[in-house]
Amino acid sequence: MKVLVVDIGGTHVKILATGQDAPRQFDSGPTLTPQRMVFQVRKLSSDWEYDAVSVGYPGPVLRGRPVSDPHHLGPGWVGFDFEAAFKCPVRMVNDAAMQALGSYTGGKLLFLGLGTGLGSTMIVDGTVEPMELGHLPYKKATFEDYVGVRGLQHHGRKRWRNYVADVVKRLVAALEPDHVVLGGGNVKKLEALPAGCVAGDNANAFVGGFRLWEKSNGHVVIDGATAPCRTRAKRERV
Repeated sequence: MKVLVVDIGGTHVKILATGQDAPRQFDSGPTLTPQRMVFQVRKLSSDWEYDAVSVGYPGPVLRGRPVSDPHHLGPGWVGFDFEAAFKCPVRMVNDAAMQALGSYTGGKLLFLGLGTGLGSTMIVDGTVEPMELGHLPYKKATFEDYVGVRGLQHHGRKRWRNYVADVVKRLVAALEPDHVVLGGGNVKKLEALPAGCVAGDNANAFVGGFRLWEKSNGHVVIDGATAPCRTRAKRERV
């Protein structure tokens, strides 16, 4: 099966299909509706062949459908028929969950995406749990307001790095993961990664999208469905 993976972000939409070497992208933003997204994706991938589509959606997803419109995009996503628009089967997950799935090797993983906002997902022994940690209260606003792109622009890079370190420390203390992956476009703006963290590769979003359609003995549970994963022995706590 050939799969087209669509990774929707607050500033860009990136796509990659099975057998292709390089992703393609176009701008997103507050005027991007699902109709415009599908039109641009189909136009940009017109010379690619695919049988199914995986979509990483920048917001909560339940049973493969958006629960609310994204904070950074246009309206109309809830209730939109993506399979009819793409004219093929579609599997949708939260965008942070898709990148986390592409990064997952076993155990208890916390994924945090430093992008337009703060994406967040946990995978615990194969069960994927997308979260909206970015909207939790922090200081005078929310986590996202301090470590998302607004925080970077408002506070400057030095203070933003300190906020990232503090937010990661708080979330790790609360959630006690075995592994922490920091992804998103702004992770490269950190001088050093917080202790115990590794940098995620944005290409893992595509890996996660492909995994949604693979068949394998190993699997993870996403929204009640299963998808394959690579596994390794869980690290023992000491």
